[in-house]
Formats: sequence, structure tokens, C-alpha cells
Amino acid sequence: MTTTYDVRIDVDAGASRGAYRPLWNWFGYDEPNYTYTANGKKLLNALTELSPEPPRVRTHNLLTSGDGKYALKWGSTNAYTEDADGNPVYDWTIMDQIFDAYVEAGNIPLIQVGFMPEALSDDPGEYRHYWTPTDPYATILTGWANPPNNLKKWGDLIHAWARHLADRYGEEKVLSWPWEVWNEPDGIYWKGTIPQFCEMYDVAARAIKAALPGARVGGPHTCGAFNNPKAQKFLREFLQHVVDNDSPIDFIAFHAKGNPVIWKDHVRMGLHKQLRDIEANLAIVNEFPTLKHLPTVIGESDPEGCAACSARVHPQNGYRNGPLYGAYVVESMIRTYELSQRAGIEIEGAVTWAFLFEDQPWYDGFRDLATNGVDKAVLNGFRMLGKLKGEWVEAKSDHALDIQTIMEHGVREQPDVNAVATRDDTGVSILVWNYHDDDVEDGAANVTLSLKGIRPGSHKLTHFRMDKDHSNSFGVWKAMGSPQEVTGDDYKKLEASGQLAVLETSVAEASNGAVTITATLPRQGVSLLRIDY
Repeated sequence: MTTTYDVRIDVDAGASRGAYRPLWNWFGYDEPNYTYTANGKKLLNALTELSPEPPRVRTHNLLTSGDGKYALKWGSTNAYTEDADGNPVYDWTIMDQIFDAYVEAGNIPLIQVGFMPEALSDDPGEYRHYWTPTDPYATILTGWANPPNNLKKWGDLIHAWARHLADRYGEEKVLSWPWEVWNEPDGIYWKGTIPQFCEMYDVAARAIKAALPGARVGGPHTCGAFNNPKAQKFLREFLQHVVDNDSPIDFIAFHAKGNPVIWKDHVRMGLHKQLRDIEANLAIVNEFPTLKHLPTVIGESDPEGCAACSARVHPQNGYRNGPLYGAYVVESMIRTYELSQRAGIEIEGAVTWAFLFEDQPWYDGFRDLATNGVDKAVLNGFRMLGKLKGEWVEAKSDHALDIQTIMEHGVREQPDVNAVATRDDTGVSILVWNYHDDDVEDGAANVTLSLKGIRPGSHKLTHFRMDKDHSNSFGVWKAMGSPQEVTGDDYKKLEASGQLAVLETSVAEASNGAVTITATLPRQGVSLLRIDY
């Protein structure tokens, strides 16, 4: 029997806490050739519809050599080859399919400069990898991770690429697209030294600036820094290089990852690790007084580190199909705002490294937003974040955990039943969640929400919900018998179940500018309460 407990949440819509800006609507993935599939385009459109602010989308392998066919942790555009005499040959055919899809969907590319084309790799050796989820992660490391054998050709390629994008899509549009150089060079994505990376970064960044004066460029996209001396060393030395050489930089990028495990008989999330990564990276940025005015981008901010490692092979990833992933995203993103404020450093965006995987079984436990064209519950967590707008207002819960407790101990004892709220000219949005690291069905919160500071009168109240029984296509699929062939009306039913569910609509009577709302919120449940004047 599920235990319940009482929670009180107080929201004062009259007490502004400053402008709200989404940092959560940034997404990424390894495999660029998924972008222009039918399911890829469908999902890109869904990301655009999340909020009025266009999503930023990042992908690896935009300069990788190959035939353009997707595979796990692999993709290619073959943008650069050389003729028999060693002269550069540029071919933007596949690149254009990728960027056309972004532009058509209304996305803003976060353009990743990487990886090294085969003809430019200083030791290509084995180049194309054939990784599967049962292989060691490091087997992806092949010739694409090498430094360039010719820095001038490398710079010329980046310059030509930037000019091609400007010519195809218009310079004004392309100037709004941020660029970043490489990915996790402190990890397994770079075979060179730190000085070689800095040299490669400078050439690429200056080429972009020469081609598109006014373009924004950042890096180095190092790994999470908590308890990771290698990542700490790399980020410090890169930032020192930037200071010493006046290297072009407009934002500083790093990554943050959690650490789920199997605890007893269930998944236990490692939210504290992800938050500690963010904290540690921001602390390093704060060591450089001339750089800490720059915004930061968390280029990958996730519950763990391998989107293509399925839960079938790695059972600690079993959070991915259902509502726990969505509740985790809401918890981690709201805490990311808090860490930004604590450090005094702007976090411009936090990239969720999840998209889709084509030609895979239904709900196979990959870290993705949709499966076979059907949205997963996590996407509804983002949809509720997308209903926040305007400016933050005061919200307090008597069952909220403070962030220091979470970073030291995780959410292992009482759950974090918490809320944030925003106001705009047309109403108020209140986001409430019941998060716990342990993936067990226990601990429903009987929430009493006291809202004041709204316009007097009768207002429309809409209650959106994601939990085990709402906005959760995985639950519907399991009730169907977990089929691997889904067609016709079953597909339509499953597709509809992946959308954000309305739990109820009613009228909120606020004769004196105050209203009380009650609801029961199960563990790993998220509600968005919208008051429309």
C-alpha cells in the first residue's frame, strides 16, 4: 500500500523573483544522420513546439568522413576529402540535409566543429567504428579523434563551412547560431595533447570569426569535473591558454552527468553527482576573473553518460522509458538555475543528450525522447517546463530539500516535493514535482497549494500531469502486451498517449486574488497548474 503525506506549497504571484528564461530547451545526440529521417523531422518539430523560445540542437560527427549512414554512436557527412594531389574537396550534400531539417523545424543549431575528417587526421589508422551496446565504450576511439595533420587545411575547411552556411541560409540567420569546438577532449574524444587541442581550437575559432564576424564561438566541452582531476586540469589549462593568448571565446562549455545504480532490487538515480559536476565546473570558471562574465553552456547534462547504452544491457539505465526520467529532468533543470545563481555565473543552456534511435526495438531502454515515432514520458516533462513564462515568482514548499542536502546525500530519505512558479500578462504557471532517487512506487503527496497575488475573479484552471498513469506512453505500451509490431489504431492510441495529458480543467474562484488548490501527486509525478485570466 502506498503511503501518503501532506505537503503545503505557498505561491505569491505578486512577489517577482526576476525574469524567467528557459535554459532547458537544448538537446543533442551523436548520430547526425538521424536528423533528416521522417521520425527525426517529427521530433525536431516537437522540440520547437515546447516553448516560444527556439530549441538549440547539437550533434557530433558533422565533419566525420563516411557514407552518411547512421549507426549507434556514429554518423558522417563526408564534407571533406582530398583529390589525388592532396587538394581539398568540399561536399556539403549531406550537411545540407541536416541543416535544412533544423531550419525547416525552426531550431537553432549549436554547431559542433568535429570530428576530424579522415584525410586530415594525423594518424587515421582504423577510422570507421562498429560499436554495439555490449562493446566497451572506448572502442569508439578511432582516427576521427586525432589532431589535424595540416592546421591551414583545417582552418580553411571551417572557414568554407561557415561561409557555405551563410550563403545557403542567410548571414543574419546564421549569425544567431552558436559554434563550439569539439567534444570531451579530456575524455576519449581527443588523442592529442592539451596544447594541440588549444592550437586546433584557436585555428577553428578564428576561422569562424573571419568568415562570420560577430559569430559566437565556445568550448572546450570537457567532462564533468567532480572527482575528475583530468577534466579539472584540462578545463583550467584551456582557460589559462585563452587568457594568455586572447583566444576567441564567447561562452565556456562543460558537461555534467549523474550516476544511476542498481540498489537492492531497483534503479537508484545519482542526481547529486550531476549537480556536483555543475558546481565543480562553475568553480573553475570563477578562478578566471577576466572570463567569469562569459555565459556557460552545459553541453551535455544528463543522468549518466551513454545515450546508446540500452537498459537491456545496462539495467541501471532502466529509468529511461517511464516517468522517472521526466521527473529527474524537471528536478535537475530547476536545480541548475539554483547553481547558476549560487556561483554568480550565467548558465545559458543545459543540453539534454537525447534524441532518437532508428531501427531499434520499442522501448529498448536507450536514452531518447521518442521511440519509433512515439513520444516518451520525458518529453512531457519538457512540455511542462515550456509552460513557464514571464518572470519567476515566489514559491515555497514545506517538503522541499535544500540543494546542499541533495548534493551531499542525494534524494534518498524524504522525497523532494517542490515547486516553482512564473507569471505573465495572461496568467500564472505553477510547476510541482515529487522526486525521489529510488524508482519505487511509494510516497504520494497530498498537496495543498495556496496561491495569492493573482487577479481577482473567476479564472480557468488547467492541470497538466505526467506520472505512471498519465502522459506515459510506456505504460500504455506495456498494457498492450509490449508488442514489437504496432500499427493502425494501436499506433494512433500509443502516439496520443505520448502527448501531455490534462488531468482536469476547472474554474478557480479568486474573489480576493487568492485561491487554494488540492491534488494528490504520486512519486515521480509532475504537475503543471495553469491559471488563465
